[in-house]
Amino acid sequence: MIDETLEDLNGSIGKAHEALKRELAKIRTGRAHPSLLDSVRVEAYGSATPIAQMATINVPEARMLTVKPWDKSQLKAIEKAIVQSPLGLNPQNDGESLRLPLPPLTEERRKEFVKIARRAGEDCKVTIRNARRDANDLIKSLVDDKEIGKDDGERAHKEVDELVKKAGTEVDAIVARKEKDILEV
Repeated sequence: MIDETLEDLNGSIGKAHEALKRELAKIRTGRAHPSLLDSVRVEAYGSATPIAQMATINVPEARMLTVKPWDKSQLKAIEKAIVQSPLGLNPQNDGESLRLPLPPLTEERRKEFVKIARRAGEDCKVTIRNARRDANDLIKSLVDDKEIGKDDGERAHKEVDELVKKAGTEVDAIVARKEKDILEV
């Protein structure tokens, strides 16, 4: 029972870390990356479709993205979605594909992005703490129901705390790497 609880906690921590990484990938750094367009949805085929499901996204150079739709008739819709997104990109349409030059980030904008990254890190830590609370509650109920002994319960609580502490350190490391990327000129 304790092993299952710790396994569930590890799974929750892993999911929280993955969610954080996905969230941080959406934050723009000075370099182009295809995941920048992950949050952009295009009104096409009767629904809001992610660009990655409609086009090939390439990075020909450090500050440039290209978007080549599989269906050329959707080029205008993709262009419109990118312009309306909060990314602040201005696509150049050549009739076949879109070129998205990434303007250099201002110092003020970089600091905003760092704050957003830190907030995402804190949200991840809150998720991990909630998973810790659930695991500790489950262990406490096992002890109360006399399914495990008090000593085993104490050991399990310590293991939970160690896992959560390690997970928090990992969150800090992930956010620090992203901050370094953002502040790099």
